[in-house]
Amino acid sequence: MAMLEVRNLHVSYGAIKALQGINFEVNEGEIVTLIGSNGAGKSTTMNTIAGLLKSKAGEIIFNGSDITHEDSSVIVKKGITLSPEGRQIFPLLTVRENLNMGAYTVSKERLAINMEQAFVLFPVLKERLNQLGGTLSGGEQQMLSVARALMSDAKLLMLDEPSLGLAPLLVQ
Repeated sequence: MAMLEVRNLHVSYGAIKALQGINFEVNEGEIVTLIGSNGAGKSTTMNTIAGLLKSKAGEIIFNGSDITHEDSSVIVKKGITLSPEGRQIFPLLTVRENLNMGAYTVSKERLAINMEQAFVLFPVLKERLNQLGGTLSGGEQQMLSVARALMSDAKLLMLDEPSLGLAPLLVQ
């Protein structure tokens, strides 16, 4: 059984049909990439899986459970997290507070472990812990967005445009 199954998914923005019957599966340990031009529905797909958008038809099954109509907070607790396109950090919260927001489903012990792992990946965030997120550079905000998504110990991590604004060396 696949970890994630998307079956005949349809999503609209008013009268505009964004997704029309897409199907795919993600198995545990697998990396799946959605490729397409701007407006092809990549972000819409991830936002729908995360519960931020609601589908008109179709099913989203995660670990055997139908999450199609679940609230995003329930979906995060089930183990899916999203680092959204355009960073969308909390600009008036510090780096530490942003990371804590990503870890609201984990224990204090896991919070400390996950924070240290985030600093291994993105050492600059440790230097900026008490800095407001909105004052970080674009690349640093992107690092914070990805690190925040990693804080939840997700079983399925969705990254929408994860390399946007990052230095090529860091992307590698």
